[in-house]
Amino acid sequence: MAAADREVTARVILQQCLHAKLQVKPPDEHSAAEWVEIQRGMVMYVCFFKGSTQDVVPKMVNSLLNVKLSETDTGKHVSITELPGDILIVPQATLGGKAKGRCMQYHANANKELGMELYRQFISQSQQELQSHPKWAEAGTVLRYGTYGNRQVLQLDTNGPYTHLLEF
Repeated sequence: MAAADREVTARVILQQCLHAKLQVKPPDEHSAAEWVEIQRGMVMYVCFFKGSTQDVVPKMVNSLLNVKLSETDTGKHVSITELPGDILIVPQATLGGKAKGRCMQYHANANKELGMELYRQFISQSQQELQSHPKWAEAGTVLRYGTYGNRQVLQLDTNGPYTHLLEF
């Protein structure tokens, strides 16, 4: 995670959930909307900033998959891989916004090409890491993700506003 004396290059919000459904392709005149869905687990909202490099991705994956925020039935906090639970990754450029007057500006965000590449690497490395955890892989849990650069509709059921901000 980011130390107080260095620039933040990525921001993630983690939200524990009971169920989540994300529209990854809006409906059009030829097809219905496409959705991805998870059951009990965690939603990760991800934003990359200017100055981000691919070096931040493994640090993010390691921290996010191993942080003990998921609550078991007994109340113990464990990582998402230990739970095990589903994961939904949502690209969220608005996490890079800053208010200027009455408007929001997103000048700190990585450009679209860099952000898309880092997001792709983040998903790929997360999938690899999750498959290396036997308990997670054997439980039939899933990793789903949204479409970078598109506005997406999210439906979320939680058992409380259990939301955390992490910066890298």
